[in-house]
Order: sequence, then C-alpha cells, then structure tokens
Amino acid sequence: MTTLTLLHTSNHLSPDQSATLRRWLWICCLMVLCMIVVGGVTRLTHSGLSIVEWAPIVGTLPPLSDQDWLRAFALYQRSPEYLQVNFGMTLEQFKPIFWWEWAHRLLGRLIGLSVLLPLLWFAWRGVLRGALLWRLFGIALLIGAQGAMGWYMVQSGLVDDPRVSQFRLTAHLSLAFVILGSLLWSALDLLPADQHSPGQGMSTGTRHLLRSVLAVVAWMIVTGGFVAGIRAGLAYNSFPLMNGHWIPDEILLLEPWWKNFFWNMATVQFDHRIGAWLLALMVPWLSWRVLHESVTARAKLAVSLLLGMLLIQVILGISTLLLRVPVALGAAHQGGAALLFMATLFTWHSLRRSGSRA
Repeated sequence: MTTLTLLHTSNHLSPDQSATLRRWLWICCLMVLCMIVVGGVTRLTHSGLSIVEWAPIVGTLPPLSDQDWLRAFALYQRSPEYLQVNFGMTLEQFKPIFWWEWAHRLLGRLIGLSVLLPLLWFAWRGVLRGALLWRLFGIALLIGAQGAMGWYMVQSGLVDDPRVSQFRLTAHLSLAFVILGSLLWSALDLLPADQHSPGQGMSTGTRHLLRSVLAVVAWMIVTGGFVAGIRAGLAYNSFPLMNGHWIPDEILLLEPWWKNFFWNMATVQFDHRIGAWLLALMVPWLSWRVLHESVTARAKLAVSLLLGMLLIQVILGISTLLLRVPVALGAAHQGGAALLFMATLFTWHSLRRSGSRA
C-alpha cells in the first residue's frame, strides 16, 4: 500500500487565518466565474469590438457626457466591424454593445485589484509566505497577462476581417480557466482535512480514470473556444446526429487536412461533441467507482457534484445547439463549463487528499 504525500503550504496558518484567506479566494473565484459568463455575453452580443482602444487606466471611466459618447462612437465608426457589419448603426444602438464590453473590461480590472491588493496586505502582515505566497503572486501575474491577451485578441478583429482570431479567443478563454483553477486549488488547499471515513484511498485505476476525465474537460474547454471562435454552433443544429449523420461528410473538406481542426465548422463541432460523449461515459463510471471505494466523505460529495454538474451542462449544451445559440443559453453554457471544471478540480483535490492505493 502506498500513500500519496501532499505538499502543505499553509502549516503556519491559524484556523482563523486560513478561513480568512479561503473567503478571499472564494470571492475571487466567484468574480472570475462571473467574468467568464460576462465574456460569453460580450461575444454572443457581438460587443467585443465596440471599444477600439486599450486604456487600462483612463478607460476605467465610461463616457460621462454627450461629447464623450460621440467620441467613442466616432472611433467605432472607423472600425471594420462598423463599416462591414453595422454600417448605419445609431448612437443609441451602439450604447448597449459598448456597455457590455466596458463591463467586461471593468470586471477584469476589479479582479486584478481584488487579487493583488489583499495579496500585498497579507504578505506585508506575514500571513502569507512560502510556496503559497509565490503561487498567488504567480496568479496575479497571470491576471495581468490575461488583460494583455484580451487586447491582443481584440486587435485581431480591428483589421480587414471584423472577427477576432479563433486562436486568440481560445487562448484568452483557456487562460481564464487556468486562473480560475489556480485560485480554486489554492482555496481548496486551505480547507481543513476531512477526517470522516479516510479509509484506504482511491485505487490506481480510479486515479488514472480521474486524470482522463480532467484531460477531456480541458479538451472541451479548448474545442469550445474554437466552436465559439468560428461560430460553429450556428451549424448542425440537430442532436444526436449532425444533419442526419454521425460523422458529417464534409469533416475533412479543407486542404491540407489539419486546417479542418481549426477552420471547418463540421470538424470543430464534431471534436466538441466527441468530448461530451466521452464525459457522458467516463464521469458516471468514475462516480460509481469513487462511491464504492474507501475515500473521504468530501471526495464522495465532490464526485456527486461532478456528476450532477455534467448532467446540467449536457442539457445546456444540447439546448443551446438546438435553439441556435440564444444569448442567455450560450452564456449559461459557458458558465456551466466553468462550474464543471471547478467540480472536476474539487474531485481531484479531494481524492488526492484521500490518498491512493495500488
């Protein structure tokens, strides 16, 4: 029998300090979750290219006068999106898309401050130190990089073709999930140990299955980014078949073949569906195994949440597809992906603390 050794980064913390840090990190996780949902709404309402300049400090304030609004609208009127897609749009029609993009950027700034300022305070007070301190500083740097990545993405749509690059959009989305996962994992590290039914831990087979589930969830995030980037959700709006076929004939239409995985709507949506089918098989199997093994009560709770969240996400995904991506359902589906990802990490963390056995 072998026991997984955990690296504890918070041994110096008192219970009250751990609870305070947890609350802070939970709030940051919630803010990033909201950011992912708002980002989805911004994309689905075609608002992402409404602000054509990056002003990290000055841009915090929205237009406050008629003159400010006319200036912002005049800048937008020179953009390819206005000239090719929204030509003739009025100022009143411009304002809603501006507000969504402004809210998206403002929330990003608030997340950065909500992580950095308490982090500096806790570090100065000596509450945070060692590996946990450096991990959280790394997360703060990732948040800064995410702001730059967001503008890098927007820039790709301010050229001849008024659509952001699907590669940059996927990178932007994936980095948001990395930040969310890092914050969540840090908060979970600060939970008190679960002493209920510690047992012998999970088997090696269960551990390998869990790793596979995590890999497929990551695959779903990346392929979901490409589905959003090339608007593949507006095609093949049937389920379980794709316009009458399990595998559409045009899946390898483009040459060379590898381009299909990034530009072909049929291939990109098929890749995303394959991940969903795999999770529909793997997560119930994982749940059954975990619930019948000697692991902690927290681990059993986590895998139950994972199974429930998968069911909700599958329903959201199918509904979004069949109804051709309405804004509310599309945003809910993106938020559901974040919750599914969090449930997967919670399961991994809980089983990791339960240890493992050969």
